[in-house]
Amino acid sequence: AKVDGAIFKAVEERNRVQKTSMMAKITDRMGDLAGKTFAMWGLAFKPETDDVREAPSLQMIEQLLAAGAKIRAFDPKAVETTKIALKHLNLDAIEFVATPNDALEGANALIVMTEWKMFRQPDFRRLASKLADKLVFDGRNIYEPNVVAQHGLRYIGIGRTSEPYEA
Repeated sequence: AKVDGAIFKAVEERNRVQKTSMMAKITDRMGDLAGKTFAMWGLAFKPETDDVREAPSLQMIEQLLAAGAKIRAFDPKAVETTKIALKHLNLDAIEFVATPNDALEGANALIVMTEWKMFRQPDFRRLASKLADKLVFDGRNIYEPNVVAQHGLRYIGIGRTSEPYEA
């Protein structure tokens, strides 16, 4: 049973693009990140696991911390494995929280890094009321951009050619 290698190449490319382009999209829209706080939903490489090997969240965390940002992170399973994977960093600027809503407290923007089922249908009104900069960076393209925009949020996805969804 020969598996089409193009599928694996496409997935690998998607992950590579996600790791580099998300940070560029964040800085394009937010400028200097020093002192900004990001809610991060999802740390695991894929849902239903605590595996963070190759997880885009690790590089994103490193880039955000290097830019002077703070992170409020939630993942149902991968907090401990993330702490171990990032033990070389000063984690003072990361708060690991108990619920997705806890992550939103004091946050400028939300970054979704893992497509856990619990993240699929958030209360967008609540997001709009909590996020100071009204920005949702959807690293897994799990949201319908127009639905997000209807709630007064700006939606930024990954690898979508046109993004007419920004206010």
